[in-house]
Amino acid sequence: MIYRILRLILAASALAVVLVYFLRAQQAPPTAPAAGEYAKHLKPLADLTVAVAQAMPADKYTFKPHPDSMDFGQLMVHIASANFAFCQGLKDAAPSPMPQPEGKDGIVKFLGNSFHYCSGVLDSATPGQMNAVHNSPDGNLPGRDLLLAMYIHVAHHRGQAEIYLRDNGIVPPSYRI
Repeated sequence: MIYRILRLILAASALAVVLVYFLRAQQAPPTAPAAGEYAKHLKPLADLTVAVAQAMPADKYTFKPHPDSMDFGQLMVHIASANFAFCQGLKDAAPSPMPQPEGKDGIVKFLGNSFHYCSGVLDSATPGQMNAVHNSPDGNLPGRDLLLAMYIHVAHHRGQAEIYLRDNGIVPPSYRI
């Protein structure tokens, strides 16, 4: 009799294990954020861009390689302002007035804040936002194209900024992704 009860308990336990395994298998696996690949690369993009901004001495933030060029500080503010505009576009949010930071510390902080803002937008982006068409600094674009345009914009102007550094005898921070 005890042997029979033990067999029933063992069978019930095995059934419970199979049932738990089956129920867990039916649950959807955790999904990556809709902007997963973009979100994955935003931190390295931000870190390198902020490092370039920090590499220029404060007294050289007014340097421009040509009279028709933006000065270094203006270039960093331009990158930051465009980051905000692209990410506000992805949210379909009205553009907010942009501050006009002054001095190296204010500009570097503004630049860093722009990437921080975009990080929050990317972390909460939905598949619908990634597929929908949004207004951006580069026109009406689907969310994925809007983010690609933002990343290209940052890389383009960061490349310019690295030339500004070299024109001043400063070796730019090493590229990293």
